[in-house]
Amino acid sequence: MTQIYNFSAGPAVLPKEVLLQAQAEMPDWHGSGMSVMEMSHRGKEFMSIAAGAEADLRELMGIPANYKVLFLQGGASMQFSMIPMNLLRGKNKADYLNTGEWSKKAIQEAQKYCKVNVVASSADRNFSYAPMQDQWQLDPEAAYVHHTSNETIGGVEMFWTPQTGDVPLVADMSSHILSRPVDVSKFGLIYAGAQKNIGPAGLTIVIVRKDLIGETLPGTPTMLDYKIHADNDSMYNTPPTYGMYIAGLVFKLLKAKGGLAAMEKINIRKANLLYDYFDATDFYSCPTARENRSRMNIPFTLKNPALDDEFLKQAQSRGLLQLKGHRSVGGMRASIYNAMPEEGVATLVAFLKEFEKNNT
Repeated sequence: MTQIYNFSAGPAVLPKEVLLQAQAEMPDWHGSGMSVMEMSHRGKEFMSIAAGAEADLRELMGIPANYKVLFLQGGASMQFSMIPMNLLRGKNKADYLNTGEWSKKAIQEAQKYCKVNVVASSADRNFSYAPMQDQWQLDPEAAYVHHTSNETIGGVEMFWTPQTGDVPLVADMSSHILSRPVDVSKFGLIYAGAQKNIGPAGLTIVIVRKDLIGETLPGTPTMLDYKIHADNDSMYNTPPTYGMYIAGLVFKLLKAKGGLAAMEKINIRKANLLYDYFDATDFYSCPTARENRSRMNIPFTLKNPALDDEFLKQAQSRGLLQLKGHRSVGGMRASIYNAMPEEGVATLVAFLKEFEKNNT
């Protein structure tokens, strides 16, 4: 059977070790006689799973004690509303950086609740880069500053942390969380959908500084109030239990592999395999500015787009799946999250070279 490598942007590849452990534990978790999917979220068995997942995530990311970790539902897209509902805190303005499709969606949603100041935009170059902070026009009266630190579609990653003074910094890290260390203390809030680099779809993680919760917009639904979830340790209602369990297995695996510093080294090697080849040929091209080339999502185009369909057909026959670019931009995209093994990237590069040779 052909070895399969899944380059999907999300839901994305999961570590084989995690899938095998989940398979073994599916009908009976640790002698409980129950699958995790069958457990009461308030029972001692699942409570131990949830506590372990949070503790391991805190250790991996170095999350300070004055931050709450919330396991929520609704995807990162729900946070586009929850953030202004919870963080405006009596103000009516917020700053947003626009670096692509997910930034735009966040901006559009926030505009329902406040005046949005777009501090800078990379629309002038088709969202192929992230403006440096000296180009930003920050509003000192803003309630918070929001940015998408890795744009999944455009493959634009920010490798620096914006300086926003006393204004809380908010980051959508959905597609690169856990791929490298970050200083959580520099952020007011970090959020991420799980289905790219953490676990299955249906789980969203929010890391929020405690002093920022407890003052919502009037009329905010109970389920969209961070304080409700924080006060109940994410158990106000039934959380996405199986997603939390899988995430916990991923966290333990990352710890066993040496943590986020070790993962960053691996991710740099994987990304360089692709980028070095693209830089050495004119058959393919990568539209992203060099300083913002994502290590997780790598878009690329063929010099002759008439070959796109044949490229995808041959790639699939080799077990290289989900390489078609997002419908909004076209071309190709290889998402190489933590769970993508280095041999998967090497196999892709070998195919890229072969396809080029056979079509020039």
